Amino acid sequence: MTKVFFQTLGCKVNWYETEAMQKLFTAAGYEITDDISAASVVVINTCTVTAVSSQKSRQIIRRAAGANKNAVMVVVGCYAQSEPEKISAIDGVDVIIGTKDRARIVEFVETALNNRDEKILRVGKVEDITAFEELPHAPHRTRAFLKIEDGCNNFCSYCIIPYVRGRVRSRSLESIRTECLALKAAGYKEIVLTGIHIGAYGRDFKNKINLVDAVKTVLESANPMRLRLGSIESAEMTDDLIALIRDDDRICKHVHLPLQSGSDKVLRDMHRPYTTKNFSDLTARLVNEIPEISIGTDLIVGFPDESDDDFAETVEFIRAQPFSKIHVFPYSMRAGTVAASMPNQISPQIKKSRANIALEVSRAKAEEFSTRLIGKTVDIIAETSQDGFVDGLTGNYVRVYVPDENITLGEIISVDVKNLRRDGVTGAAKIISEGF
Repeated sequence: MTKVFFQTLGCKVNWYETEAMQKLFTAAGYEITDDISAASVVVINTCTVTAVSSQKSRQIIRRAAGANKNAVMVVVGCYAQSEPEKISAIDGVDVIIGTKDRARIVEFVETALNNRDEKILRVGKVEDITAFEELPHAPHRTRAFLKIEDGCNNFCSYCIIPYVRGRVRSRSLESIRTECLALKAAGYKEIVLTGIHIGAYGRDFKNKINLVDAVKTVLESANPMRLRLGSIESAEMTDDLIALIRDDDRICKHVHLPLQSGSDKVLRDMHRPYTTKNFSDLTARLVNEIPEISIGTDLIVGFPDESDDDFAETVEFIRAQPFSKIHVFPYSMRAGTVAASMPNQISPQIKKSRANIALEVSRAKAEEFSTRLIGKTVDIIAETSQDGFVDGLTGNYVRVYVPDENITLGEIISVDVKNLRRDGVTGAAKIISEGF
């Protein structure tokens, strides 16, 4: 069997798409391998969300081309969409596919296997991508990711994603239902909804369906033990969605609401569609209606023209918020975005200093939230096993570690939480259901 090696960079959507492409190859009789030197085909699924991501994508492509000079080299995804000319100049690259036509990857690879003399370039204009790309999917993990949407309409001033992913395209409810039935038959206990901008689900449809309709479809067709929602913009947390999260025990009591800054001036510069008051009113409501909820967020520090006072406002704001986790990113200039041409770019040293301050707040918030679990009993789904421990997530997104005593991944484990750990908590476990 012809062997295919994959390497994936970036977000959960990329991982979903990698798993789908792997299924296309296995359905065509190929074998997926973890050994790049044994592969006849090498696929790099790239990321370009920041300048650092693009640089890393280039490095990985060059390294992979050097590691196996005989393989057909395929570069796919967001970086392929944004800079195909630079990728084409890298020795050893045979096929370049952007954020469309991934469903035809096997066809392009087989063409390249038969003719190595000509590069295959499949990168079109994102403006021409108007429909959700259906990809057959076979999850490789104990949690099943379910992509329901692609693209973004927000055009935040720092973000390249709308330019490489295009506008919002939603997956049909019937297609969601079909995949959910397959996940149910395969025994998955947890489903994670993912997409580039899932809060905008349905905006491209004329029948006024929205994210609540997609969530209800998953609950009705898959009936998972857990349904976890991906990142949602705070402005898209509707009354109906909040009520559904509050009232249905299958929906995990965790939301990820990207904040990006705690300064209203910086939020305006970022073209974010809310104020700090809008955001804090929402988090207060969520905690009031769902006391056990965990709220994660993203934060960009060192955005152009972010003054010391602006950053001080941000630190004060995030300290006051009921966050359980803060992902902190120093601003990364991305060519092609509005922010890249803004005056008063911040020095790397200041960005690093501000990131360290924000990370200290994040660590304190995570520890404060995790401490609430000590002495309680929680349920997790055994997810990974390493260094003598099995770990999994609670419904409200705290990672729990237990000694690996012949635990099968996918089992539901009831854990008496005992102690804090650097990235979660530890405890004693008992198995309450069998895994895969």
